[in-house]
Amino acid sequence: MSQVHIKDEERVGSEARVKLQPSVYLKKLYDSGTPDLEWMNQMGEWGVRAKPGNLGLRLKDIEIGSYGVVPEHGGEHRSMAPRGARIVEELPSLGFTINDKAECWADNVSELYEEAVGRQWSSARDIPWTELKPLPDDLERAMCQLCTFLTEVEFIAADAPTRWMSKMNHDFFEVKMFLATQAMDEARHMDVFRKRALANGGGLGKASALSELSLKKIFDAPSFSAQTARLHLLGEGFVLTLFRQGEFIAPSRVDQEIFRRCMQDESRHVGYGAMHLRAQLKANPAVAEEVHQQLDDAERILLETFSVPEAVEPMAILMGGGIKNFDKGMEMQGQLWRRIVHEYLQRCDSAGLDRRPRCILPTDFSKLVDVAVAA
Repeated sequence: MSQVHIKDEERVGSEARVKLQPSVYLKKLYDSGTPDLEWMNQMGEWGVRAKPGNLGLRLKDIEIGSYGVVPEHGGEHRSMAPRGARIVEELPSLGFTINDKAECWADNVSELYEEAVGRQWSSARDIPWTELKPLPDDLERAMCQLCTFLTEVEFIAADAPTRWMSKMNHDFFEVKMFLATQAMDEARHMDVFRKRALANGGGLGKASALSELSLKKIFDAPSFSAQTARLHLLGEGFVLTLFRQGEFIAPSRVDQEIFRRCMQDESRHVGYGAMHLRAQLKANPAVAEEVHQQLDDAERILLETFSVPEAVEPMAILMGGGIKNFDKGMEMQGQLWRRIVHEYLQRCDSAGLDRRPRCILPTDFSKLVDVAVAA
């Protein structure tokens, strides 16, 4: 191996203010030339051998022996020592506050992580931007307003969950890894919708105080599970249904491709949220009331969000194919709304939450005005 040259090597450490005592171990090593090797007898479990499957060496492939056991309660040491490693005394605690598996776990989280890693895409390369053609002004303005809304709301699904990541016991590292992919997904969504608003001569539209209030309530949720209910069951679930109907909303093939790719990402996020709440409600049924209270408030804000023109009219214009077909667009938006409520209640059912008796979202879009006044 060639000798590495370090610039001004003689100056390294010349003004250091911290001096360390010489290592007893290193002194012994250099004096005797004999390695210690005691660490070789400190392996967590020797002899396990993970085998890759058809799709490579996935997380589930290394769930072997004691390494595959996810504890119901995270390690008391509260450090970032890897699960399955030999734990030594005096590990510095990072003060994790989410230490029970049920507080963050979902049985599908490892598979969702693998899917997320495998399906990463680039807003710069994978969207056929060169195919974007000029649109009639009303359609372009409507699309840009929708992109403004999506740019505004998408990143909360990164900011909010990652706020809890540092509080999770490191024995549940699969959850942390999945949430990291979710943050990356949302960064890409914010990125792609901002690019779309600026790519066809339109630009960003009007921000919404009600949308901002909804985001703040998600961010301020008192627990990770409460936040998951607001964010995944309702918020991201709403966006997921919207993306699924991209062929009826998107005014161009470029926009359809954007919605299609974002839909795949959102499906993972919503899938994690529903499965996490299922695990949490099964382990701690009393949490249901907290979740209900969060959704009571989140549904109310969603109804209020649809009380202003910039929330209602762009979708009607896009779905109708222009202002001239506004009535047809409103009719289609009503159908979309019905699907949004249907899929939301299905997610609640899947999570084990009987939301139907308490839900204030009307299934008929034309009833929104009456409900909003009553709320």
